[in-house]
Amino acid sequence: MTDVDKKAWSREEFEARLRGMEKYYHVHHPYHILMNEGKLTKEQLQGWVANRYYYQVSIPLKDANILANCPDRETRAKWIQRILDHDGHPGDPGGIEAWIQLGIAVGLTREEITSQQFVLPGVRFAVDAYVNFARRSEWHEAASSSLTELFAPKIHQQRLDNWPEHYPWVEQEGYVYFRKRLTEARRDVEHGLEITLDWYKTRAQQERMLQILQFKLDVLWTMADAMYMAYVNKMPPYFNIDK
Repeated sequence: MTDVDKKAWSREEFEARLRGMEKYYHVHHPYHILMNEGKLTKEQLQGWVANRYYYQVSIPLKDANILANCPDRETRAKWIQRILDHDGHPGDPGGIEAWIQLGIAVGLTREEITSQQFVLPGVRFAVDAYVNFARRSEWHEAASSSLTELFAPKIHQQRLDNWPEHYPWVEQEGYVYFRKRLTEARRDVEHGLEITLDWYKTRAQQERMLQILQFKLDVLWTMADAMYMAYVNKMPPYFNIDK
């Protein structure tokens, strides 16, 4: 059977296949497993927060590129909320500031976080690839790449449940980001899923969407790979080069 002959999945089966990609989500990466089990050292947890900051500040850039490529007014009116959630607006300092507070809660200074001095090359390359994908892709594809949010509430809830016990030295003010994203991510999923299920109609298009979602999962997994090499295996970039 050729690709042309393949019958499109029903809306329900397509969604089920998207949700089935959860097995590739970075919650299953060894770095996150160690984190969830309370086995990261303070330095390893700080490394994760410092590197993940680069992802946080890049998300509004990704979303701004989607808006720039999207001709649909109603979609833009909803999607812009994502930028406000991260960058902040009157009455809400935003998710990026909440992440900085998480960094301070784990013992980093604001300057250490915002300077991006600890961001690993592998993390930077992965995140930049994601932003460039959003910039260059057809806007539906770029928007649907955000659907790793399907799996995000689970990982945020794990941190809220486990960190106070495993990492009691983390100040409580640091948990604001995770609490915010519990509700924001669910709202974003509803919109992103609606766009995705409406747009990808043929089997070839649906399989293309699975590839796009795999790409985004690869971005997150690659970020964790870089951190595992640097902070767990003690093999940061150029570790074997005399300086």
